[in-house]
Amino acid sequence: MRPGDKPTVQEADRLGRSLPEGLIVLHDLFGQGAAVKVPDGIAAGERTERSPILDPALAPPEDRRRDIVRTTRSGLASAARTGGKGGRGRVVGADKRRAILARRAEGPSPREIARGVGVSPAVVHGQV
Repeated sequence: MRPGDKPTVQEADRLGRSLPEGLIVLHDLFGQGAAVKVPDGIAAGERTERSPILDPALAPPEDRRRDIVRTTRSGLASAARTGGKGGRGRVVGADKRRAILARRAEGPSPREIARGVGVSPAVVHGQV
């Protein structure tokens, strides 16, 4: 968005997958200083900031987003305390990695290697 832009959406729920998500996006646009025109729905009007009408509607999604962030950070901190780093584990173990690299040195295509080792071609490409 550029300064002076004024996005127009039919209803706030068009800004996201649901009305609460759309209201969060609307709030973020206000934070960027954008004036947003919404002809219909709960947020109808031309606004540059939150209003008393929108505050109660925005509270539950903001609380949910805050809870997600808090639990994610807590999980990552817990993983770090036990020597991990969070996230999904490796798809390819040391044995499969060696097999992929050995086959790659022989020259077949990544698709052929993937079929032989039992992984996707994308996994083969990721092994360097």
